[in-house]
Amino acid sequence: MDADELFGKPVAAPVPAQLLDIGPVLERTLLAIFLGFMVALVYRLTLARRDGWNNLSTTLVLLCVLISLVTQVIGDNLARAFGLVGALSIVRFRTVVEDTRDTAFVIFAVIMGMAAGAGYGALALVALPAVTVAAVLMLLLQNRKWPGGGYSARLEVRVALGMDLQNVLLPVLRKHALKIHLLGVGSAKQGSCLELNYRVTLVERSVLYPMASELQALEGVVGVNLQGADGDKR
Repeated sequence: MDADELFGKPVAAPVPAQLLDIGPVLERTLLAIFLGFMVALVYRLTLARRDGWNNLSTTLVLLCVLISLVTQVIGDNLARAFGLVGALSIVRFRTVVEDTRDTAFVIFAVIMGMAAGAGYGALALVALPAVTVAAVLMLLLQNRKWPGGGYSARLEVRVALGMDLQNVLLPVLRKHALKIHLLGVGSAKQGSCLELNYRVTLVERSVLYPMASELQALEGVVGVNLQGADGDKR
């Protein structure tokens, strides 16, 4: 005879396992997929450089869905949240983001996924057009020609040792750039040449290719890397 029966205490029936309500899970996951595609679409339409649907666009969609699923797994369980943080902390990402604007859209996808997973679909649907309007306005302002503003770019030039920079290189830079600022000088190719790093303000974006071509044609120039503020490279 059990102790509970001996002292007249009722034996508690086993608690059945909680069944998963598939309805809300499916609804939030589908919403996360929709929001992920919308974030990727906004990113693509407001992208200054036209390089098609790149890897980041796919990452934004998948990231939104995965964050939604993680949010649903955690729920209100604090111990589960710490467990997932510990499990995900072993992942290391070393990909260099070329454009800081890409980081903003990664955060955008994370927030949309969290909102969908936590059941705040209305909040996500309100935030989506708000961020879209902000991104479009910034794109229009970025493409507008401001008086005296110019076009900012980064220039890396590798030149042979002994090249006359003052009389050969700088005249080409002054031809296309409103402002020239030398950031640093270093050795390259095991000391066989110098690498010069400039921040330049060009007259306009269209001079990227002519400037790079003229620099590359100079005698003593080993290599040229000219990158615009919007990620355009020459």
